[in-house]
Amino acid sequence: MNLDLDQFKDIDFENIGAWPQLVKIVFAVVLAVCVFVGSYFLFISDALDSLSAEQNKEQQLKTDFKSKYQLAANLKLYREQLATMEIQFAELLKMLPSKNEMPGLLDDITFVATDSGLNIKSLDWDSEIARDFYIEFPIKIVVGGDYHELGHLVGGVAQLPRIVSLHDFVIKRNDSGELGMDILAKTYRFKEGAELPAKGKKGAVR
Repeated sequence: MNLDLDQFKDIDFENIGAWPQLVKIVFAVVLAVCVFVGSYFLFISDALDSLSAEQNKEQQLKTDFKSKYQLAANLKLYREQLATMEIQFAELLKMLPSKNEMPGLLDDITFVATDSGLNIKSLDWDSEIARDFYIEFPIKIVVGGDYHELGHLVGGVAQLPRIVSLHDFVIKRNDSGELGMDILAKTYRFKEGAELPAKGKKGAVR
């Protein structure tokens, strides 16, 4: 079919039936393209966006299902670990001194220091510090002696039946050649009526 541009001149839109065949074909193609483009933007584009959103949602649901399936598969193990943690936490609570045992704990530390051969310069309670679900009781200790005696004190405190942690120690030698040690001991007591944190964090008390 020869393309004769003269056929596109003087087209009468009121008498489409009289158009040359080539003009009809070109007009039909142009009209079809316009209808397709219009349909795409009016209907197909929104449908494709909805399809993409649903596919993303499906992928997210698959990921959530996989995660929950893994949790369900390990549920028995998690429960066993939780039970073990609860037992360990209960044992830790037993190692915390009660209110009535606090004065005796100070005596125990004094005995350990004396038994180590140290010269006790000061040993007394500092201001208590309230935490979320327990109370922290600092004990300021200042002693003098040699390395062996200082080490004996640290080891003796670690063997006490109640939890006592040692912090911020400073060792200095005085003019007489004796070693002096400043150390902060801490013990803890669980707050009565306090709510524990999430079960996975019960081991926070040390």
